[in-house]
Amino acid sequence: QVQLVESGGGLVQPGGSLRLSCVASGSFFSIANMGWYRQAPGKQREFVASIIFGGSTKYADSVKGRFTISRDNAKNTVYLQMNSLKPEDTAVYYCNSQIAAMSSWGQGTQVTVSS
Repeated sequence: QVQLVESGGGLVQPGGSLRLSCVASGSFFSIANMGWYRQAPGKQREFVASIIFGGSTKYADSVKGRFTISRDNAKNTVYLQMNSLKPEDTAVYYCNSQIAAMSSWGQGTQVTVSS
């Protein structure tokens, strides 16, 4: 089982930026497909962005052009740079790793966009 620990959430004004980090345990990070998901109050968890072990990325339409996912295999870390934040980006953000059939989740980090 991979353990994931997110950090970097907080309160930010509309138009501001945050960078989330997710550190993974274990020695298989470099071959893991990593993703960020979010869940707003009263809503289902939704896909935000992903990056496969080869480096290709995907984004939800709602964050394209504003969010950037990246990874540092030497640090077992995946990042989510969030720019031009909107109130509708408010949610708990979760990190996910997928290695073969094994899926792991972090505990989540709260992002609140409000003036």
